[in-house]
Amino acid sequence: MTIENFIEAAELSKQNEIDRACLFSFFHFKKNGFSDFNADNYVQWIDGHNFSIPNKSRLNDRLKASAKTIRGAATGTFMLKHDYIKQLETKFPQLSQKSQEIIDNGSILPPILYEKTHGYIQSIAKQINASYENNIFDGCAVLMRRLEEVLLILAYEKLGVAAAIKDPTAGTYYMLERIVADARNNSTLNLSRSSRADIDAFRELGNFSAHKLTYLCRREYIAEKVDKYRALIDELLHKAGLQK
Repeated sequence: MTIENFIEAAELSKQNEIDRACLFSFFHFKKNGFSDFNADNYVQWIDGHNFSIPNKSRLNDRLKASAKTIRGAATGTFMLKHDYIKQLETKFPQLSQKSQEIIDNGSILPPILYEKTHGYIQSIAKQINASYENNIFDGCAVLMRRLEEVLLILAYEKLGVAAAIKDPTAGTYYMLERIVADARNNSTLNLSRSSRADIDAFRELGNFSAHKLTYLCRREYIAEKVDKYRALIDELLHKAGLQK
């Protein structure tokens, strides 16, 4: 749960100043382990969230008198009472669970490419970025390959030529190697020259990371291909009808 989610869930805009300060303290206690707080901390926490700045001296006096707080370990600070914390943990159990939100900075695929597509495509794109940013290069290469495969299939389906990449007996899609081979020459898909030239490189990079016993992908193996990968994904998103 992000702070924005918590502000909405706890209806902080409807709380009085002391309750809002205590709820912010609870969030940061659960997320960051900060048990001690005072009015100065509260002012920092509300920065950028459209809450009015309090009179800090008055707020500290109210925190001192509140039935929800006790004196903190450091001079001039407060802590939430144990019973109050337990009450809030019951009300907001999400804060005790590890977030599944994928945090990325758009290093491989900028958000503008994928933010208006299907949720599962957004998730794969964010995982590609996050794995690269956290030095998980084999994972990044495999995910890059996966997104290429997904978008190729969606493009074939959108253009009404999915039969070209399906096993007619089993009714399942061929392996990516065969799909890529068809994509290079499929007149209906009509990939650009650069995409036809680059498309197999990403399949191969992902295959090495997934299947080659002693292979370890490195940052530079991906970095040198980023611009070409972005261009390919952008083109496939358009062909799949997911971008305008």
